[in-house]
Amino acid sequence: MAYTLNPHQPKVRGQAVELVRQGWSTRKVARYFGFSQSAIVKWVAKTRQRGYGAIPTQSSRPRHSPNALDREIVSKIIVERSLRQRCAEHVYQSLKTQNVKVSLSSVKRTLDRCHLLKKRSLWKRPHDATPRPKALFAGALVQLDTVHIIAPDDSRIYVYTLIDLFSRWAYAEVVERIGAEASVQFVK
Repeated sequence: MAYTLNPHQPKVRGQAVELVRQGWSTRKVARYFGFSQSAIVKWVAKTRQRGYGAIPTQSSRPRHSPNALDREIVSKIIVERSLRQRCAEHVYQSLKTQNVKVSLSSVKRTLDRCHLLKKRSLWKRPHDATPRPKALFAGALVQLDTVHIIAPDDSRIYVYTLIDLFSRWAYAEVVERIGAEASVQFVK
C-alpha cells in the first residue's frame, strides 16, 4: 500500500518540481507546499531520471524482509527436498546434520512457498482405519444381512442372508413378514 492515498499528490509533486525549474529555491518550494526540503530535492532527482510531469506515488512496501532466509539456505532446503522426496521434518533433520542453522517452521514455510508440499484436501472424507477382524475358524465371524424387496403388486418380501466368512458357507431364507417368529436361527 502507498504511504499516501491522496489522488492529487502526483500532480502536486510535478508542480513543485516545475517551480524549481522556474528558478525557485528548493527551500522556498518546500515552504510553499508544506513539504520538507529534502523531499523536494528527491523529487527533482526523480524527474531527471524519468522526465517531467506528475510523479506517481510508489508503494511503501519494503523490497525484502531483513529477517528473510539467505538464498543459499533456501536453495539447500529445495535441493534436500528434491533429493529425498521426504517431509519437512526429514529435510530439517538432514540439514541439521549438515550444520545448516534453520528452524523447522522456516523449512515448512519455504517448502510451502515453493509449492513442494503435498497438502491434504479439506473436502476429502476421512476413512476409518480400524483393523478388520480375522476369521480364524468356521463360525468365528459371521455376516448377517436383510434384503427388502418390493414386488410389482406392492407386496413385500424379506430375504435373510447369512455368510460364514471363513468357509464362505451361505444361507438365505425368504419370509413375508418380519417378526420374532420369523427370525433366522443358526444351527451348528
